[in-house]
Amino acid sequence: MDKKILIVDDEAHIRMLIGQTLEELEDEGVEFLTADNGQTALEIIQSEKPALVFLDVMMPKMNGMDVCKNVKQDMGLKDVFIIILTAKGQELDKQKGQEVGADIYMTKPFDPEVLLIKAKEVLKID
Repeated sequence: MDKKILIVDDEAHIRMLIGQTLEELEDEGVEFLTADNGQTALEIIQSEKPALVFLDVMMPKMNGMDVCKNVKQDMGLKDVFIIILTAKGQELDKQKGQEVGADIYMTKPFDPEVLLIKAKEVLKID
């Protein structure tokens, strides 16, 4: 599987922040893809099959929960690892994240170090 990471957030500065956090992975041959809404994210996931997706919840066109449900349940892409990154940290939101098949649910503001560790784990990079 190609080492691709898709970063999905409707806020450009968040996409940039995540990209900067993970930029050392470029040396490992990781390719970065970005999307600023759920619909585009879904199209990229279908065509590129990234190994890892960092997914915001509140976005235009389609929210992250629907994207996750689509990928995991409707498209059956179980090997696409999805980390939901959201400002919504309520227990109910976390449950919904699990229901739609998110692999990990993280709240913003996130710890960049944790993001990098998780990405390395998923992509099996030491």
